[in-house]
Amino acid sequence: MAPVTQAEPVVPDYWDEACLHLMKKDRVMKRLIPKFGSARLETRGDAFVTLARSIVGQQISVKAAQTVWDRFAKLSRRLTPRQVLKLKVDDMREAGLSARKVEYLVDLALHFDNGDLHVTNWQAMEDEAIIAELIGIRGIGRWTAEMFLIFHLMRPNVLPLDDVGLINGISQSYFSGEAVSRSDAREVAAAWSPYCSVATWYIWRSLDPLPVAY
Repeated sequence: MAPVTQAEPVVPDYWDEACLHLMKKDRVMKRLIPKFGSARLETRGDAFVTLARSIVGQQISVKAAQTVWDRFAKLSRRLTPRQVLKLKVDDMREAGLSARKVEYLVDLALHFDNGDLHVTNWQAMEDEAIIAELIGIRGIGRWTAEMFLIFHLMRPNVLPLDDVGLINGISQSYFSGEAVSRSDAREVAAAWSPYCSVATWYIWRSLDPLPVAY
């Protein structure tokens, strides 16, 4: 697939079909989906930037992550793996990145720059195969890999059970705020398949109407 410029967000071609399916199968989705009009999941097509943003956003709020990302992005005219490898550690730390996140971003850049990742094959690979490849990079666990599947590859049926927002949203929308286990979440999501990614996106919107961008 040809690279997409930052100015051209792409939306999933299955979105409308997914919304119809979810509203038919799930009472909460029937109420939630119409609230957000024409808003859609978007990708801007840059795998490296998507993963880098996921690393920057780990364990901090969406607002804090955006602030740190904006500072980090200003360190280079264009955020490519090679350009990141040229950045000074002190400058990256001053942007608000922890020492560990600096290490993770450098390792990510090295994996891309060295050709260690099967980037051109990802479109044809199964979700779990991509996850297995990505978690070989320092700082990328299953949650980050799943965010990549949703936000970059726009895979339709990802259920990120390690995502706090998803669990909290399911708790509020389906269990009146009571604590929710992973098995509870799986039971709710049984009605979402094969569009768990879309349902997850709407659950996130129910907590924060402003869509997250990667």
